[in-house]
Amino acid sequence: MDSSGPGSSGPNGGGLAELDARVSGCRACPRLVEWREEVARTKRAAFADQTYWGRPVPGFGPADASLLIVGLAPAAHGGNRTGRMFTGDRSGDVLYAALHDVGLASRGTSVTADDGLELYGVRVTSPVHCAPPANKPTPCERDTCRPWLVRELELLRPSLRAVVVLGAFGWQAALPAFAEAGWTVPRPRPVFAHGAQVSLGSLELFGCFHVSQRNTFTGRLTPAMLRDVLDTAARAAGLTTRPQAG
Repeated sequence: MDSSGPGSSGPNGGGLAELDARVSGCRACPRLVEWREEVARTKRAAFADQTYWGRPVPGFGPADASLLIVGLAPAAHGGNRTGRMFTGDRSGDVLYAALHDVGLASRGTSVTADDGLELYGVRVTSPVHCAPPANKPTPCERDTCRPWLVRELELLRPSLRAVVVLGAFGWQAALPAFAEAGWTVPRPRPVFAHGAQVSLGSLELFGCFHVSQRNTFTGRLTPAMLRDVLDTAARAAGLTTRPQAG
């Protein structure tokens, strides 16, 4: 396993499983390494009896996914604890409930990495793989992590048909990665908006407000809004969805 980070031989060669293993060994960003490991040592009181993952969190979902969901970064006591994207926190509760509602997940909860959850034609990843302090990666950390996302996109390219990007940070981070992975990104670069849809040639890109508690608790993003974006993107990806009421 490469531990030096994506700037060396990290993302190059191998398939998706090997990439995921290399991601989980990355130590390229000192601030993020220190933070994620400190959180794993001190823990939250509610999880004091659990062993935290405390490493970069790789993507989750099948290697032949036709729909990709791009978030921001793992949560300190969510993915950084469980080792799986959007697992063990309230943002994940919202996302996986919506995926289950539209027929893209085997269950509507995501509690632990071994809870049996399966995604159907969908993979979940993020442009930053380590939990950042205050949920705010720096631009340098975002750019340092980008080669991992570029390689993931390259490996998914044969099957990938649509992408949902959650939030403006993910949108700004993902667009250069799409370009580096070989898709044509319009100039000027499209501006993020909830419900935005942009064609990158063979790939349809969709914007969606992030499933953060700030957005879901205030009603800025409702379950119905999230389901609508996921359903539209899934159809663009050629996936069969569950009919929605209303």
